[in-house]
Amino acid sequence: MFALPQIGSLAEALPLTHKDRAPAQRRAKAEGHTVLEKQASGETQTNERQKSYRLHNISVPARPLEPALYLVATPIGNLSDITLRALETLAGADVLACEDTRVTRVLLDRYGIVNRPYAYHEYNANEVGPKLLAALDDGKSVALVSDAGTPLVSDPGYRLGQIAIEAGHRVVPIPGASAPLAALVGSGLPNDAFLFAGFLPSKDKARRDRFAELAHVPATLMFFESPHRIAAAIVAAHDVLGGERRASVCRELTKTFEEFRRGTLAELKAFYDEGATVKGEIVLVIGPPDAPAAPEADDVDAILLKLVKDMPTGKAATEAAKQTGLNRKDLYDRLLELKDRNET
Repeated sequence: MFALPQIGSLAEALPLTHKDRAPAQRRAKAEGHTVLEKQASGETQTNERQKSYRLHNISVPARPLEPALYLVATPIGNLSDITLRALETLAGADVLACEDTRVTRVLLDRYGIVNRPYAYHEYNANEVGPKLLAALDDGKSVALVSDAGTPLVSDPGYRLGQIAIEAGHRVVPIPGASAPLAALVGSGLPNDAFLFAGFLPSKDKARRDRFAELAHVPATLMFFESPHRIAAAIVAAHDVLGGERRASVCRELTKTFEEFRRGTLAELKAFYDEGATVKGEIVLVIGPPDAPAAPEADDVDAILLKLVKDMPTGKAATEAAKQTGLNRKDLYDRLLELKDRNET
């Protein structure tokens, strides 16, 4: 059984960004001991808690959950961007794991959910992960949330999902808010093909190398970036990808000061070069490269005839496809026509 008194350490919330972690740890530890003492004395009813959530002062009972690991997307800023299914899962889960208990508690309080969150983050994953897996082994329902957005996307939850699958447990995604997708649809850039590339490297050379690796990907690119590095990231993108490439800096999505700054990389570079103060969470979206102009038919024939002098027909067609971007089969058929014409 995943008895809550046995995992008091899960209540020790370790902030991910706070400079002085020790006081927060001591407070969380003291609070955890207090809860455990109350549980031992019968003052709390953890196992008998009311599994419900509140909508406009109406209490809605949560239906029982089947044993599984539930990956629950939470709002990226606006708390109204939560789904009904997510609320029911957060209220009904036997165990609720989160990145930072204080952040998740704000969401739970907003919707009257009394489920107690336990911290699961990169600093305690080795200790807490096996306990969450043990809860699944005991037939419990475990819900996992990150501070904002969809779990497992650029957060340590990936490992928990992986080991749960390897252990044969059911993993259920509860979709919802996603910063990359919100940025994509608000950027005004093509969305028929896109690539989320996570966080950009912090070092300039590594950042430029990353842009160079992705320069010719025929898709819109999306990156997470911090406010104090966005100017350098724009400069690197401008230098590597070219100033005419279109992009959008998407900041504070769904929040009060939401902003989409759109333009070419040259225009964005000029703006951030002026020393603009940037705050908040950022998604950098960069449009795909322009499609190469199709070569003239005569040029294609010349390429094919030159290549076939040094290699077999099939290989010549493959190499021509790489050089021109045209369909290999069409090039192969055209090369056969040219060879027949020359032989006659």
